[in-house]
Amino acid sequence: MIETLKDKTAIVGVGHTEYSKDSGRSEMSLAVEAIRNAIADAGLKPSDIDGIGKYTMDNNDPVDIAANLGIPRLRFFGEVAYGGGGGPVGSILLGAMAVATGMANCVVAFRAMNERSGRGTPRYGQASVRRGASGAAAYQEPYGLFTPAQMVALAARRHMHLYGTKSEHFGAIAVACRTHAQNNPNAVMRNRPITIEDHQNSRMIADPLHLLDCCLETDGGAAVVITSAERAKDLKHKPISIMSGAFGAGEWNMHRVVKNIENAETESTVVGKDLFARAGITHKDIDVCFLYDHFTPLVLFAFEELGFCKRGEGGPFVSDGKLLQATGSLPFNTSGGNLSEGYIHGMENIIESVRQLRGQAINQVKGAEISLVTSGNGVPNTAMILHG
Repeated sequence: MIETLKDKTAIVGVGHTEYSKDSGRSEMSLAVEAIRNAIADAGLKPSDIDGIGKYTMDNNDPVDIAANLGIPRLRFFGEVAYGGGGGPVGSILLGAMAVATGMANCVVAFRAMNERSGRGTPRYGQASVRRGASGAAAYQEPYGLFTPAQMVALAARRHMHLYGTKSEHFGAIAVACRTHAQNNPNAVMRNRPITIEDHQNSRMIADPLHLLDCCLETDGGAAVVITSAERAKDLKHKPISIMSGAFGAGEWNMHRVVKNIENAETESTVVGKDLFARAGITHKDIDVCFLYDHFTPLVLFAFEELGFCKRGEGGPFVSDGKLLQATGSLPFNTSGGNLSEGYIHGMENIIESVRQLRGQAINQVKGAEISLVTSGNGVPNTAMILHG
């Protein structure tokens, strides 16, 4: 029998900073605050932490973080590449694997960034200023293909051509996230509700993507603490067990390839098959889901590729109200997600997932016991299933 992570580790603490357009602070300061809040939420002390997991592209060094927090020693440190695809869930799974194998007792995974203010992590979509372009960009930039939104637009248009998907279908995802953000005091887009009409009237970024199809750019930090299932029983909150985790990537993720929505196999199909098999559950067992919402078309594609509906059926699937917390059968990104709460590279969705399973969420899903969390789509992907 293949050894798995099932129920060997648990998330025991979550924490974050304010989400803003200009933090006015260093990324180290944001990281330390978020991690300190997560440790306190778990009922632990910094000296209890002996491992750190991070996104490779995060600018903060684990040893410097340990020094600033008063963590006496690190027995584990690891990084996950691919930003939103690998980082959010992947950094947590690294911590879970370290704990499950005895490499560490208690690991914190984090992301801290000054993306919006541009004083740390570079803002996405900024064209490089240089003479010529190297690598895959040499085949893209001469034709004006610079940004992720442009690349997603090509895949979105192909899906619309093949399956009759409409811009309004993408809009249903944006509206669901914004609706959930209205009750969330931490959300950047609180008090700014939208309708499908607002979505359709928002300015075009890369046809067919409107402004409201694109995630936020945010300054802030978020962190999660992972320890063993046994130790978790004695801590402050109800443990949130990691039922399964998965990584997925392939040749379709090479940087020179714009996402081909006609591939039978993608990073999300690979992840989906492993994830549900390792957890021993089916899609019908998911009470609430958190899909990485960098661009609305990629969320729609993810529902298809993960197996919630058939290829080409994503438009009707997301548009019948099932994504709404108040009335839907599959509530989605209930704090507002990357589209409306704040963009901390997806880590904020994991925090909301934990709060849902603890029964502490503002937009609480009644009886929520099992959640799905994914990182990215169209890039090397990671995902996990949690149980409260």
